[in-house]
Amino acid sequence: MSDPGEITRLLSEWNGGNPAALDSLVRIVYDELRRLASNYMRRERPDHLLQTTALVNEAYLRLVDRHHVSCQTRTQFFAVAAQVMRRVLVDYARGRNRVKRGDGIAPVSLDDVAVLSADRAEELIAIHTALEKLTAFDDRKGRVFELRYFGGMSVEEVAETLNVSDVTVARDWRMAKMWLRREIAPGSQNAI
Repeated sequence: MSDPGEITRLLSEWNGGNPAALDSLVRIVYDELRRLASNYMRRERPDHLLQTTALVNEAYLRLVDRHHVSCQTRTQFFAVAAQVMRRVLVDYARGRNRVKRGDGIAPVSLDDVAVLSADRAEELIAIHTALEKLTAFDDRKGRVFELRYFGGMSVEEVAETLNVSDVTVARDWRMAKMWLRREIAPGSQNAI
């Protein structure tokens, strides 16, 4: 685990407009970001070629482009990183589906290292769409699901990030999974 005090200092500098602070921050938390990316990738089919490094790198590039980041703690940073990684995968899945339908759009940069099955791409988009609906209806339950399912965070880490009790996170996690299962097509129910 990285030093929380150093992470907090670098987050403060990054929030203050120092882009070099993000470079230092990523060097410190790189292994943890790889663990987070691995949590995303473990839901892919066993023979996929997408590497966690590619996902971490793409997330880093998107974080660099953010002009305002509202995270002050380690757990808040990882929550933002989890959200960015999810969006990278969803964007990739959408791009793959467009190409599959003959749209002719050039593949995103992950194409060189990724193989995402058509079924998995559609499933990921369905989960993302349902998660957006849930978040619009109940933001906290949506965030709990995102951090647990995509971010691989423990109940305790999510509780700290959202500043709620462990019991609340466990209850929201159960409710979010049930809600999303109903929202997603019956063929995808095992994904959640």
